[in-house]
Amino acid sequence: MKTITSRENPQVKRWHALAHSARDRRKHAETLLDGAHLVQAALDAHWPLKALIVSESALEQAEPARLCATAPAALARFVLSDPVFRHVSPVDTPSGVLALIDLPAAPPALPLEASVVVLDAVQDPGNLGTILRTAAAAGIRTVLLGEGCAQAWSPRVLRAGMGAHFALTIEEGLDLVARLDGYPGIRVATALGEGARSLYALDLRQPVAWLFGAEGQGLSPRLLACADTRAIIPMSPAVESLNVGAAVAVCLFEQARQWQQR
Repeated sequence: MKTITSRENPQVKRWHALAHSARDRRKHAETLLDGAHLVQAALDAHWPLKALIVSESALEQAEPARLCATAPAALARFVLSDPVFRHVSPVDTPSGVLALIDLPAAPPALPLEASVVVLDAVQDPGNLGTILRTAAAAGIRTVLLGEGCAQAWSPRVLRAGMGAHFALTIEEGLDLVARLDGYPGIRVATALGEGARSLYALDLRQPVAWLFGAEGQGLSPRLLACADTRAIIPMSPAVESLNVGAAVAVCLFEQARQWQQR
């Protein structure tokens, strides 16, 4: 393992840029996995790692030490002094473990047949990561992201996703209306308005394209107009709305419940 103690090290500068800049991630086509759990999830999914990066203090802990010992022998390993690791870390409370990976190539735009989650301008990394994790847990395999969404493979989104990325096909930067053209199932917008129906009154035992927008702005008028139906989640009148991540969970697991009953 190579030990690095200077912020001026070229690799440290590059890792810092990857941790904090979407532009640099796109430029270098690389990103960072943050945390021992996420790195282990990548290894379990046979996702290729380029380097394992740990802090000096993390090596004294069981899980990071085990990762260093059991990761593929050919994988480059780096030990950073704690101050340098804090400089590189994408979060305020460093985990002590990072891994360098390539950004995946854009997947081919295959015909959509099963249920999909469609996200319009969801910009909060924590929300996006939670949605990806929820989608994978509910059995969804494809998530479509419009141009206004956060970068799906940013370290913060990856951290919130807790390994869900490795079980999903994620398409980014899409014209969502064009991508949904010809979709064989129903397109359900989670939005208020004329004709909106209770989520629990819908027959979800068929492919569904779930359309979710950002909190505050909601769905764009163009995407909302392509929906076949609008769904509302019945709630206590004391609460105006749900966080988009919570709304996704309610909708997807209601669909999963109906499929199980079938």
